[in-house]
Amino acid sequence: MNSYTNFMHKHLLLFCSIGLAAALTGCNTTSGNPEAAAPPPPPSLQVISVTNQPVTLYKEFNASLEGTKNIDIRSQVDGYLEKIFVDEGAFVKKGQPLFRLDARPFTEQLNNARATVLAAKANLSSAEINVSKLEPLVKNNVVSDVQLKTAQAAYDAARANVAQAEAQVSNAQINLGYALISAPVDGYIGRIPSKIGSLVVRNDAQALTVLSEIREVYAYFSLSENDFIQFKNQFAGRTIEDKIKQLPPVELILSDNTVYPQKGKVGTVDGQFSRTMGTISFRASFPNVNGLLRSGNTGKIRIPQSFASTLVIPQEATYELQDKIFVFAVGDSNKVAGKPITVTGRSGNYYLVDKGISPGDKIVYTGLDRLRDGMIIAPKAMSLDSLLKARPM
Repeated sequence: MNSYTNFMHKHLLLFCSIGLAAALTGCNTTSGNPEAAAPPPPPSLQVISVTNQPVTLYKEFNASLEGTKNIDIRSQVDGYLEKIFVDEGAFVKKGQPLFRLDARPFTEQLNNARATVLAAKANLSSAEINVSKLEPLVKNNVVSDVQLKTAQAAYDAARANVAQAEAQVSNAQINLGYALISAPVDGYIGRIPSKIGSLVVRNDAQALTVLSEIREVYAYFSLSENDFIQFKNQFAGRTIEDKIKQLPPVELILSDNTVYPQKGKVGTVDGQFSRTMGTISFRASFPNVNGLLRSGNTGKIRIPQSFASTLVIPQEATYELQDKIFVFAVGDSNKVAGKPITVTGRSGNYYLVDKGISPGDKIVYTGLDRLRDGMIIAPKAMSLDSLLKARPM
């Protein structure tokens, strides 16, 4: 038993010696290798030099379209609708028949008026004969001049009756003409609510249809008070009319996000702000030769705003903190520091910067999530021009 104990004791001492030697060897190796204790190298990140660029921004405003003339087609006489010559949505020319009322009552009125004229003219002839007979008798003192004056008054009354009857004929002719309703201008027919046989009334609140003249269309859009102030500050001119003349041609974005092929011009503005909406309305006109636009269409007005030279940075080179936008600027010794910037606009994936950085400053483009103030990086220069060519604004 003692020999076994001695054997185990010797082996245990041997194992402890081996472990201690290994430990001492490891410690010596670590302390003797300065590379193992050195800090990691600075991260290699892409850096952009900020430069001024010519930029055109676009502001969009919701718009509603109307024809230059939206005319309610109404009847000027009462009657039954006898015929409808056009269909809803049809294009019509000026003077083209649209509706016809039953003309028989108006024809009878005209015939009665003409008969009244004949009777009045007959009475006028009789009165004229009486005056002719009495004039020589009065001259020869056969009858008193009172009789002549009475006959002359009857003649004057008969002549007035003729004029009145002729006026009734003219009025009956006008009413008969109103039985046929024609297009006052070129345009497109709107909805036709009345059907053949319906009673048409002059004072009906509902029109027979609406005719839209759309060779040119108006796009109405509104600017907020801030947008209106920016508009006044941006364009030269003493009056609003002068400033509107400086506006460049505007684009119309249709409801399917396509751009209308022809550009328009802003022409007028309301005289005051809406008290309920806090906006002021503008009107732009667009040519519509092919009739692609219709009254009631909606879209957006896109107004360009050009800057000859402004600071441009990619949006990826920024980060947000407490509702502010920052960049990591690269300073001396390649040390980075977060700087707040003032953004005045956006074009695609680029920010337009007004304050915070200057032309020639260098900012970190990628890897912002790994940075903190005071870190040192290994900058890799990247050209903003090449980025703009690869991904235009």
